[in-house]
Amino acid sequence: MSLNGRGRSATEATSSPDGPSSAPVIRAVKLRHPWRNLIALVIVVFIVAFIYDAFVRVNPTSHQNPYQWDIFGKYIFDQRISASAVVTLELTVLSMVIAVVLALVLAVMRLSDNPVLKAIAWAYVWIFRGTPVYVQLTFWGLLASIYPTIGIGLPFIPPIATFGTAGVLSFFALAVIGLGLNEAAYLAEIVRAGILSVDPGQEEAAKALGMSWSQTTFRIVIPQSMRVIIPPTGNEFIGMLKTTSLVTAVPFAGELFGVTSDIANQLYTPIPLLLVASVWYLAITSVFMVGQYFLEKRFARGIGAARGAKVSKRDLAAAQISAGEFGSAATRFNSDEKDAR
Repeated sequence: MSLNGRGRSATEATSSPDGPSSAPVIRAVKLRHPWRNLIALVIVVFIVAFIYDAFVRVNPTSHQNPYQWDIFGKYIFDQRISASAVVTLELTVLSMVIAVVLALVLAVMRLSDNPVLKAIAWAYVWIFRGTPVYVQLTFWGLLASIYPTIGIGLPFIPPIATFGTAGVLSFFALAVIGLGLNEAAYLAEIVRAGILSVDPGQEEAAKALGMSWSQTTFRIVIPQSMRVIIPPTGNEFIGMLKTTSLVTAVPFAGELFGVTSDIANQLYTPIPLLLVASVWYLAITSVFMVGQYFLEKRFARGIGAARGAKVSKRDLAAAQISAGEFGSAATRFNSDEKDAR
């Protein structure tokens, strides 16, 4: 029997009202990880050294800090920067609204029994996932050149009404449409995976109650699939925020990265303005990550309690008492069975 540091055995017998029990109490000894601690220490030293170098080092040629923190502090709360951050949020929210609605339709189409709807949805996802978003935004920027006018009517007959694309759709609207249609292809697969995660018995039970297909889908299946859909959708939302920096291909330069790039080109100081844009992106995404956490917690009620929930000391003590009582009962049962033999 192994001994611990105080000379006691690692396992001791517990006592019960009926006498000593053979059920041992395990005294866990925390493992030591010297190499892991050493690697963590080295990483911390490198991080501290990098931060110190970023603030203290001076370029021998220009005799100033390469990060130019004075310019960073001057423009971090500049009115133009904050206004462009608002435009970035508008692009993100409007694009995600279009993407979520369209993704839901596409996911339902792909899961339908109609081969035509399934083929259309598959082709949409194939095209928009298979081509770069920058290329798609470039095409949307050239929409007025490709289609100067758009007619409304039936094919092969004169249109009922026509309107020019250049005067109707602004670059902001084209950027929103381009980002939303591209994101819908990715969200459609997420929604489809969430729908497939729901137990088929739920749908069968809804049909047995006389619910229609639409009622079953939007009242039974979709609400239950949200637990699976929310986490990746939150990640896509944060990714969309950063993807807005590509709308210069439309071209639209009123968002955060476009404005900081314009200021950097005027001052010939790209590094501090890139840091300004990075800090704003990081701040906004941090807020969204907090919101995503609480949203996931809201839809995971009843699930998280069984996985990863913290166990209180009272619950742990109750579990130990129950285990001790079970051990005592098992000991008495074995003893009685031996006596009977």
